[in-house]
Amino acid sequence: MENPRAPATLADVAARAGVSRQTVSNAINSPDLLRSDTLERVRAVIDELGYTPNQAARQLRTRSSRLIGLRLTPPQEFTANMAMDRFVRSLVEASRVVGYHVLLLSTGPVAEGSRPEPMAGYDDLLRSTAVDAFVVTDTYLGNQQTVGLAQRRAPFVAFGRPWDDPDATHPWVDVDGAAGVQVATDHVRELGHERIAWVGWLPGSRLGEDRRGGWHRAMTAHGLSTSGLEAAVEDTVEAGRDAAAELLDAGGPTAFVCASDTLAVGVLQTLAERGLPVGRDLAVVGFDDSQVAQVMGLTSVRQPLEQVAVELVRALAGLLGPDGYDAGGALLTPTLAVRRTTSG
Repeated sequence: MENPRAPATLADVAARAGVSRQTVSNAINSPDLLRSDTLERVRAVIDELGYTPNQAARQLRTRSSRLIGLRLTPPQEFTANMAMDRFVRSLVEASRVVGYHVLLLSTGPVAEGSRPEPMAGYDDLLRSTAVDAFVVTDTYLGNQQTVGLAQRRAPFVAFGRPWDDPDATHPWVDVDGAAGVQVATDHVRELGHERIAWVGWLPGSRLGEDRRGGWHRAMTAHGLSTSGLEAAVEDTVEAGRDAAAELLDAGGPTAFVCASDTLAVGVLQTLAERGLPVGRDLAVVGFDDSQVAQVMGLTSVRQPLEQVAVELVRALAGLLGPDGYDAGGALLTPTLAVRRTTSG
């Protein structure tokens, strides 16, 4: 068998292009320093030899790993929530475009019914300086992670508003859930519905309260009563099914706007069990536009997660760049994906 050819080195590129090693380094790291013809010649040789810069050596030299840490929380059982999967894919792609990669970290074992420790997974990477910065996603639990990272002077951006800290200075990007739910409620009202029920989460969720606010605001704007048309439950299919049954027995709403696709799936199950056809005359709307919603034909509020990822990476690039980042937040507007559960 033939011996595989050794990977090309920076010295190989320099010799083939007839330039110094520093010129090759400039072509990779500071192309603006070179004349266009020299840069073109060096890049052609890099492509010809298939040269790949030594990332380990670059890290030692620049003190940068080009890695972004993202902590994954344990998945919820019996839910249709797939938004995090879509967000992670979007974040990986947006990071790749600017030369970064995403390093996933775990919270470690978490007891059933418990939440992860606020800094679980973060401290190990901070001690090893394995990543340049973090993306925090679970700000709906409060600002514990953001406070911990700020105290440790670790660069980070957050997917989610600093609900408990209006004076926070870290960059964040969020989706206007209240606006999305208001659009959903307006949509079913335009179909002629007046008894529009809200199936939301238990008190204490800032995210849930924000989304509920959109329903309440829309109902008030249309002069519609909310009395007897509200349920607050856990985010499971079974809870959504039970909530729909209680609401139907109590007052008979003709439309359901839900805080999640998970709850909406539960509502649909109850309607199917009772032989009630879903569509224009009996409407159901979810939130997140998960794959489950798309397969079932569920009208749902769609979060612009791809744009969220782009904005977060843009903020990170500024945060890690020489000029820093002008701290602030960006609130993005969701859209409504209309399907058979509101169109008949």
